[in-house]
Amino acid sequence: MTDPQSRSRPLIAVLGASGFIGSWVAEELSRRPVRLRLVARGPVPEPSGGAARVEVRSADLTAGGELARAVEGADAVVHLAARLGGATGWRAAGGDGGAERVNVGLMHDLIAAVRDRRTAGPPPAVVFAGTTTQVGLADRTRLDGTEPDRPRSAYDRHKLSAEQALKAATAEGAVRGASLRLPTVFGQARHPAARDRGVVSSMARRALGGEALTMWNDGTVLRDLVHVRDVARAFAAALDHADALAGGHWLVGTGRGARLGDVFSDIARLVSEHAGRPPVPVLSVEPPAQAEETDFRSVEIDPSRFHTATGWHPEIPLQEGLRQTVSALAAQDTRTPHP
Repeated sequence: MTDPQSRSRPLIAVLGASGFIGSWVAEELSRRPVRLRLVARGPVPEPSGGAARVEVRSADLTAGGELARAVEGADAVVHLAARLGGATGWRAAGGDGGAERVNVGLMHDLIAAVRDRRTAGPPPAVVFAGTTTQVGLADRTRLDGTEPDRPRSAYDRHKLSAEQALKAATAEGAVRGASLRLPTVFGQARHPAARDRGVVSSMARRALGGEALTMWNDGTVLRDLVHVRDVARAFAAALDHADALAGGHWLVGTGRGARLGDVFSDIARLVSEHAGRPPVPVLSVEPPAQAEETDFRSVEIDPSRFHTATGWHPEIPLQEGLRQTVSALAAQDTRTPHP
């Protein structure tokens, strides 16, 4: 029998719960006295929080009716499902016919499903994972969310289109939607299948394999690097302040840009300390043909609007996050030479 007390708990559906960010969001929310529905195509690691009543569903959300079933009865939805565009990631999203179906189509399916089952009471909260690169080539280095959007890649256009649909649905009262625009997210994966393909983990894997770390610039380009566990906390904070955030997009970041040359050197040093061998070299190389102009632009994030609205702030310092990431990857990487 279903526990009546369990039915009275709010139901949160996490779409894309097996992914790099999604698995940490699931872990964060599992500490709460809620019903937690974790939805993904791949295997979902069991959260360790213990307070939540957890249900795991395996589903292809692009299949007919699957998304509607995934969010049925949900008081809140965290929408993290995305398709980056195959082996080459977001750069290839424009040539991947299925990417738009996932990145844009699922948002429309979600809105339609919620609209069709509209009941009395507040509409469900929907928190969506956007990206700070939706802005395109901004006129300034420090972004605060007030810049005009001029997306350059297909993936960024997909994200902006989905975000605009969410804002329109919020304006009509179908949902209470907010988009969290994320910068470069890094950290250790909760399980091997949730592999982080970002620049930090990619370079750590290269260093662990004894390969030189290469940059497409002189190393002075800035990136705002935020740890995945801090990102998971940001999604939880957004759910707690759904009314205050509804209808807007909000930038999440550390507020500090780190020079990529320094980050790569730190990765090489940490791997050296871990493996007991000299650090691999960090080299500047000619950029490949697929490089975008945004690859050579510095970016740092001003998250003050989100902080004011929710109280969220990052907790994991960059150096500690890098150390944790290298240690976790070294534990998984059988290629690591033994001194």
